[in-house]
This record gives sequence, structure tokens and C-alpha cells, in this order.
Amino acid sequence: MHLAQVFWSGLLLLSTPTLAALKVASNLEVLEWTPELIAKEDYYNETVSIVNGGIPSLSSDPSVDLGANSETQLLRQYATHKNLRTVLTTAEVYYRIVASKKKGIAKLEDLKGKRIGAFPSTSSEYFVQTFLATVGLTPSDYTIVAGGACLKEPCGANTFPAMLKRGTIDAIGMWEPSVQLGAEAIGDDAIIFEQTIYREIYNLATTAEKLADPAKRREIVAFVAALVKAEDVFRSDPEKVVDRAAAAVKTNATLFREVWPVHRWTARNPLDIVDVMLEEDKYVARADRRTAMTRDVLETLVDRTLLADALKLGEK
Repeated sequence: MHLAQVFWSGLLLLSTPTLAALKVASNLEVLEWTPELIAKEDYYNETVSIVNGGIPSLSSDPSVDLGANSETQLLRQYATHKNLRTVLTTAEVYYRIVASKKKGIAKLEDLKGKRIGAFPSTSSEYFVQTFLATVGLTPSDYTIVAGGACLKEPCGANTFPAMLKRGTIDAIGMWEPSVQLGAEAIGDDAIIFEQTIYREIYNLATTAEKLADPAKRREIVAFVAALVKAEDVFRSDPEKVVDRAAAAVKTNATLFREVWPVHRWTARNPLDIVDVMLEEDKYVARADRRTAMTRDVLETLVDRTLLADALKLGEK
């Protein structure tokens, strides 16, 4: 090849635009992120990296295209970053409370005056407040005790299951598998309260700027289409994915199977999501010392067009 040809070939390579790989930030220590892994490995035909993080990463790292968290964290971030858009709910999780019968707890009302392990200012504490309000208890009627989550035994001394076993807390209210591990830690002494009052809405979010970029939007649409297929397997044939999903969060498949029914693996934008966030933002706003957002403001947060495009792509 002549030198001139080498020069022009190199110049052409330099001037040809290349599309960066899609980058997703999720909390890799919760069960809710695992459909993203199956989408990446089984259904997405391009390059995607999934890193530890969440919705806050969309603001702190411009290279992140999608972030995933519960609706509580979505609201917290949206209050100061109005360019955020939630495009998909990937899991709806009905949290539970496990309590110690030895502490005189036989019904939900018995949690009055007790110490409940939960994460303050998160969906965990909001769930506890919402659930206990159904029996007339207010936050002043019990004490929220901070601690750590556990993904499998042996649980560390400062995790909620270990604290429940030691008796330093009387109950746990949060996401899985810490509740299940707490129940297993105290055995026959455990009483579990299930409910349908509150569900975590685990969101996949991006920014208005990325949605407006045609090339980036195509990537996100393709990944969401892959997620829709992965979620279908999570619902219809979980045995195909449970081992890989458990390994992804460094838990064991037996434990994941135990808590699987608590998770509603979805790929949708819930019709009531704005109603849910309107009520929940009152809690987040109090915690963050700001004014709660209005319905009009929250309506802008929800983008329903991208999922529609992904469903169309999946039909091809």
C-alpha cells in the first residue's frame, strides 16, 4: 500500500464516528438488578457494561446511560435533577417484616415500643411507616435502628439478621434476602408479616438528553427490549435463570428461590406510578427538608414512549 493510501485510510478511521458501549449503573448487591444481567448475556446483541451504582450515577458520571434504583431514590434525585426520566419498572417487590415472638410480638400492633431494623430515609423506612400506619402506629411509637443488609450466611455482626438473632433489634423491615435470613436466624421464634399495602417500584432511568440523542436512544431501546425478554423468563421459567441470578449477587440459589415469590418481575410502566410517587414524595421531602413535588412535576419524570418503542422492536 502506498504511503498516501495509508495516510488517507488512517484519517478515515479517525473521522469515522464510533458509538460508545451502553453503560448501566445498578446496585449490584440487591436482587432486583439481576434481570439486567440476563438481558446482557442472553438477549442484547451490542456491548453493554453494568457497573455498581444507581440513579445518582447519571448525574455524577456522564458516561452512564441508565441507572436503576427504587422509587425512593428516584424521587430524591429527581428533586434536584429534573432531566431524569424513568423509562421502565423492572421489579415490584412487596417488602415483609420479620419479628421475634420472644419479644411478645404476635400481631403487627405488638411492634409498638419495639426496635425495628431498617434503613433510614429509604424505601425500607418508608415501608415500615406505611405498613404500621395501617394499625394506627406512628413513627413515635417505635424506634428505627440502622444496620446492614446480608446476602447470605454467615451474616456480619452489624447486619440486621445477626442483630435480630442477638436480640438487639426486635424486627426487620426491608428488601430481601435480609428478612428471610432474619427469619432463618431465629427459627421457630420468627413471625413474618406479609402485606400488599406497599411495593418497591424498582426503576430504570435515564436523562432527557440521552433520550433526545437518536443514536443513544436506539441503544437504550434495544437494551430495554432485551430486558423485556429477560423479565419474561424470570416470570415464566425462573429455573432457567435463578442460579445465575443468585451468583450475580453472591447469594445462594436456595435462598433466592425462597424469596422469589415476593418479587413481581415486570417490564412495564405501572399505571399508578405517579399516584404512588406523589404520596411517597411527602416522606422523601420531609427527610430531605424540601417541598414535596406536585403531580405536574412528577408526570414529567415518567417517559412511556421508550418502552413502547422497545415493545415494537421486540415484535420484529
